[in-house]
Amino acid sequence: MVRTAGAEVVGQAIQRLNTPSPATYIGQGKVKEIAAERQRTGYTMVVFDDELAPSQQRNIENALDVKVLDRTALIIDIFAMRARTREGRLQVELAQAEYLLPRLAGQWSHLERLGRSGAPGAVGVRGPGETQIETDRRLVRSKITRLKREIERVRKQRQLYRYQRKRAGVPIIALVGYTNAGKSTLMRRLTNADVLVENQLFATLDPTTRRVRLPGGASALLTDTVGFIQKLPAQLVAAFQATLEELAEADLLLHVVDITHPDAAQQSQAVDETLAELGLQNKPCIVALNKIDRLVGPGGHPISDIRDLEDFDVALAANRPNAVLISAAKGWGIEELLGRLEQSLSISHERAYAAPA
Repeated sequence: MVRTAGAEVVGQAIQRLNTPSPATYIGQGKVKEIAAERQRTGYTMVVFDDELAPSQQRNIENALDVKVLDRTALIIDIFAMRARTREGRLQVELAQAEYLLPRLAGQWSHLERLGRSGAPGAVGVRGPGETQIETDRRLVRSKITRLKREIERVRKQRQLYRYQRKRAGVPIIALVGYTNAGKSTLMRRLTNADVLVENQLFATLDPTTRRVRLPGGASALLTDTVGFIQKLPAQLVAAFQATLEELAEADLLLHVVDITHPDAAQQSQAVDETLAELGLQNKPCIVALNKIDRLVGPGGHPISDIRDLEDFDVALAANRPNAVLISAAKGWGIEELLGRLEQSLSISHERAYAAPA
């Protein structure tokens, strides 16, 4: 993720602790070790692959004398790079404001210390320091309120669009998956749509909807949504609620898994957990194991045809025995996938018609 944000990685440090340090998250010895690395590598920023408390972030910055980002701040920064629509920018701005609010005190800690000390020299700065913090907090809270109002207006507009789509009777399929699993490539393959395809995390942030033709001649709407990630920050789930509502309104989820990734099973589970947090764990879902063209088949030769996978136990590797094997890039398995989608939509519609009014 650090490289996706445009930074260069010059080193990393790992520490195993039973519980994080309340003051600095990592132990004091590890803090000193990282500080010593600065002379050798010349790093100008340290990124933690977890969420830091505001006090922990301040303490580490004081100890290392460089900018410190946690996982949440890094993801928000990447999202800010990817947001292209007004809705996406509003959602990112809200996430940034909610992240900043509890960290404002640290930006004026030098004034707070002077105001509380009661020592000679504190006269004249006792009020302004505290006043500036409260002023900033009021400004940020006002901004959060305004952004939520604007996002609510966007949400209502989306509700209207979804209502119109439902009245038209066209089923909706929502693409979900871990970031960089190949959702946008699959959408381009299924719909011939000119959508952004990049080999980067969170390349798609704003939802895109296109029409897809099913084998029987009927059509469905396919929506590409933001890629999921392990330990997705809570404020991002909340900030992107309007976008994630697209998933709730879908008739069927199409979960794309990058089967070539060494952590494919964990990534698949992370998506399932996020869907469960959104209350969507029982929604009909088809799983597509993507990028099979990159696998090595029997005899150690690169796979050139989907039939080479007959004896290749790929589905079990991702704990998805009923999944469809595909290559969105090569077009392998796409007809089978479309057939499965059509069959599942037919079943879900029959259930909907059989449900009591």
